[in-house]
Amino acid sequence: MDDYPLIENHGLVGDLQTAALVTTEGAIDWFCSPRFDSPSVFGALLDKENGGHCTVRPAHPTHSTKQLYLPDTAILVTRFMTEAGAGEVVDFMPVTGTATTDRHRLVRLVRCVRGTMTFDVEVAPRFDYGLMKHEVHITPHGAVFVAEDGTELTVHPVREPEDERLTEIMTHRDADVQVSLTLAAGEQRGLILEMGADGPPREVRRAEHEQLFEETAVFWRTWLAQSRYTGRWREVVERSAITLKLMTFAPSGAVVAAPTAALPEQLGGERNWDYRFTWIRDASFSVYALLGLGFTEEARAFIVWLGNRVKERAGRHGDTGPLNIMYKVDGSSDLTEQILDHWEGYEGSAPVRIGNGAATQLQLDIYGEALDSIYFAHRHGFTLGHGGWTSLRTDLEWLADHWDQAEEGIWETRGGRQDFTYGRVMSWVAFDRALRLAQATGWPSAPGRWQAERDAAYEQVMAKGWSEKRQAFVQHYGTEVLDSSLLRMATVGFVTPGDPMWTATLDAMEQELVSDSLVYRYNPDASPDGLRGSEGTFSLCTFMYVDALARAGRTDRARLVFEKMMGYANHLGLYSEEIDPTGRQLGNFPQAFTHLALIDSAITLNEALDAR
Repeated sequence: MDDYPLIENHGLVGDLQTAALVTTEGAIDWFCSPRFDSPSVFGALLDKENGGHCTVRPAHPTHSTKQLYLPDTAILVTRFMTEAGAGEVVDFMPVTGTATTDRHRLVRLVRCVRGTMTFDVEVAPRFDYGLMKHEVHITPHGAVFVAEDGTELTVHPVREPEDERLTEIMTHRDADVQVSLTLAAGEQRGLILEMGADGPPREVRRAEHEQLFEETAVFWRTWLAQSRYTGRWREVVERSAITLKLMTFAPSGAVVAAPTAALPEQLGGERNWDYRFTWIRDASFSVYALLGLGFTEEARAFIVWLGNRVKERAGRHGDTGPLNIMYKVDGSSDLTEQILDHWEGYEGSAPVRIGNGAATQLQLDIYGEALDSIYFAHRHGFTLGHGGWTSLRTDLEWLADHWDQAEEGIWETRGGRQDFTYGRVMSWVAFDRALRLAQATGWPSAPGRWQAERDAAYEQVMAKGWSEKRQAFVQHYGTEVLDSSLLRMATVGFVTPGDPMWTATLDAMEQELVSDSLVYRYNPDASPDGLRGSEGTFSLCTFMYVDALARAGRTDRARLVFEKMMGYANHLGLYSEEIDPTGRQLGNFPQAFTHLALIDSAITLNEALDAR
């Protein structure tokens, strides 16, 4: 399994409809098209032999690598250094518009900056998760891969008329293409890999490539200039903002949880989930982060997307209520889970899952998160309008009848439903924010019913969610297990940060869930979740812990935990879902939830430090 790169040894490029991962060794080993949740074209990240890849690397076996983003952009530079020379690969995807398109371009510029360097280039797609065969046709001006269903990947060489023709040195084996390029200092070539091309392969002049490069750089720098963040950790926060933007599907405004699928939470384990979808919970949190930084259009787009989800199922509730916990980026909800038996999984971590069987779970907390984000957006000048509010009222009628029941909970456990404390807390939030919205707007409401249910949820949590024995709020009723999702209790205003019950809960979590500043979600040995194996610490929860500490006045401790967490980012400032005891990143990468929590905690901690 040594041939697999570390999960953290990747950078991310994208065009706001899909994205690709690039390793520090110059390999694109994950790319789906035409959307984040489409079948893969390159998938070596999940099966090094059968997944497919596009690799550009020095022929010299001994070399060192460095990888960085051009400042304030999503343009990735992978540098290679040998005694004979230094070279680099510049990767980016020209940004598409807001109209859904099948045309997506991966631009790979190859250049030598010192001495001489020979690069080995291989383009080896494996369409539809490697299930579909393909042919390759080499022309005088490039190459095109054609899958059995007619899907095409076109390779356009970047060259000048006097340059050696790439097509003259192309070879192909097993319907793949290999090229060897020897460049001297100042020379450059390149490839543009295009899905959905409107014509045959063609040679791209350097001026055209440079125009694509400049347009992409200007887009990202112009977008980032909207940020109003001026606090500490500006570079870290803004890199997280760019990462979130890369995971946003521009045509709908939906944010995917991660651009990857089936990366393991435990090496060799079965906790391998597909995260290429939009969770109501995760995306709702994005409203706080986006508005906190000043990105109003992105927040507005998501509120519109959320409003459409609310309206489309109003009155059609079924067993899991009017809202699904997750959707595809276009708002559709068929997320049937499948297992790719022909792929071995990252470092042998099978099964490889696509789709997500948790989509049909009952998770009551999503109503609180949705209402909280809508209320927060309203305070910043956004509104749902009459149709959205009418649908929300219908959803609240359902919640009033169903909040007091067992559910699967925020962590999507598969061990049966429980009376999760966090679900009850967020039900309280849903009713509370609905009351505040109605009072602020004068919209028609049911204040008597909503207030009664809000108060009942509060009293129930205080009576059943609190353990005298543990001196802490617990994961679900009738247990002594702690759960870090409850770190949000003070954030949403259910308890005050200085409440003795809350500070005692923080102390209990410190003893049981915190390991050298890193935070576990819960202890699966004490609270079986229906899955084998264990997992690492959850990066989202560590940033939530920072936020909770800062709100409780423990600013020195909060800053130390935050600074330690900075050390677990990869070389580009990116985070996967989890961190194992060795400091290695695990789970899908990069994870939106983690970067959202980073932004929120940075804002909260910065304000707390300024207020001292």
